[in-house]
Amino acid sequence: MYTIYVGDKPIILTTETQKETDFKSYLLKSVNIGKVIKTLNNTDLKAVHLVHKNEEKLLSKFLKLLPNVVAGGGKAYNAKNEILFIYRNDKWDLPKGKAERKETIEETAIREVEEETGVTGLKIRKPLPTTYHIFKRHGKLKIKITYWFEMVTDFEGKLHPQENEGISRVEWLDEKASQKALENSYANIRILV
Repeated sequence: MYTIYVGDKPIILTTETQKETDFKSYLLKSVNIGKVIKTLNNTDLKAVHLVHKNEEKLLSKFLKLLPNVVAGGGKAYNAKNEILFIYRNDKWDLPKGKAERKETIEETAIREVEEETGVTGLKIRKPLPTTYHIFKRHGKLKIKITYWFEMVTDFEGKLHPQENEGISRVEWLDEKASQKALENSYANIRILV
């Protein structure tokens, strides 16, 4: 099973058919993804299930429906065990960005966290779950696949939001402040924190 977000509403890729309650089911092989996204955005449906018989092919078949954007990001901790958050588009988020050519996904994640926050000395501790969400850019729908990594740093310098990327604030948040920030964040970020 996989979950792809459209805003905060999930598209669930599954092999199981269930009685529809507050969600609608479609066959993955014949779905009109544009109509599904419009339905999710314009109705009170809580979710959409896309059903396919083969578990191994669920994700690969879905990813062929729209252009893919590969990104890397980080859940970075400082020496005080605080998490690094950015504030963009009136929401709290974790730093992430698009992969560049000839760059490993780990290099992408570290570069993007550095660029968006000004934090240096990052080391990857372990991979985190990959997230998927659908967004619109220049009128076209795309799927962003973000590979996340838990990172650590001893950085204690000044934080610098990357304003040309729409980031207005960068902050280290403790456990309590992180939970508060998640109330105004994205569903796929709540999974990670």
